[in-house]
Amino acid sequence: MASGNGELTGAGYIKHHLTNLTFGQHPDGTWGFAHSAAEAKEMGFMAIHVDSMLWSIALGLLFLLVFRSFAKSFKKENPGKAQVAVESIFQFAQDSKNSSFTPHAKNDYIAPIALTVFVWVLLMNIMDIVPIDWLPTLAAVFNGESWSQISSTGAHTYMKVVPTTDPNITLGMALSVFVMIVYYSIKVKGAGGFLKELAFQPFGPKLLPFNLLLETVALLAKPLSLGLRLFGNLYAAELIFILIAMTFSAGIGIGLLGGFAQMGWAIFHILVIPLQAYIFMMLTIVYLSQAHEHH
Repeated sequence: MASGNGELTGAGYIKHHLTNLTFGQHPDGTWGFAHSAAEAKEMGFMAIHVDSMLWSIALGLLFLLVFRSFAKSFKKENPGKAQVAVESIFQFAQDSKNSSFTPHAKNDYIAPIALTVFVWVLLMNIMDIVPIDWLPTLAAVFNGESWSQISSTGAHTYMKVVPTTDPNITLGMALSVFVMIVYYSIKVKGAGGFLKELAFQPFGPKLLPFNLLLETVALLAKPLSLGLRLFGNLYAAELIFILIAMTFSAGIGIGLLGGFAQMGWAIFHILVIPLQAYIFMMLTIVYLSQAHEHH
């Protein structure tokens, strides 16, 4: 993060905030955390982004615990405002399923899947509103970095707190949706019916190779577009937050002023966060609906 004279640079600041806390195998064969972006890149495919996994799992557990607690304390009469809010989210997922899922097929798992996808992605997206320096600075302090060092050269501990800015997370979720698409396609239509759709649509048996090419590309494009759309939107928003922090916190240690300045952008960005979660949920429902339809 620092230049040759030990001062914090803008390029180093951006690079630091866009680098994940990575654990993997070093070139010498030992295992441990990467100390730079270049070192993380050298670890290769088997390296794991610890911060992305930590925050995504923690937010998933938070979702499960909160909704489970409301389910256990459910009141039919005189429900509290929090219970009403949770019920509205349940109803929202159910209405989304009813409006987009094929009415000819019955699948009781679609609404729970839609609920899980929407709330989980929403929680991960909401982390984008947290001022960019606060949690990484807190992680650096817990890692033993001194306050004076953080103020002068910036935090050296990597901590990327928005899981949906990591393509490994978004594409991993999209891959799970893809597995469900293939599973329900084979379950509903049979292996033969699924292969016939790939081979004989849309131009009939005579153009089988062409059909197979088109349908395979269309099938693989679903998880790619699903994961990359979410990643691209949140990564761009995170980059804007970093630029705002740099603009408003020049010369101010850990960037508290930059953190408050980001609140202005957050007002505009607040619409993007639920919108991207909604799009991910709706595309999941639509893709699973197509898997249940016979052509």
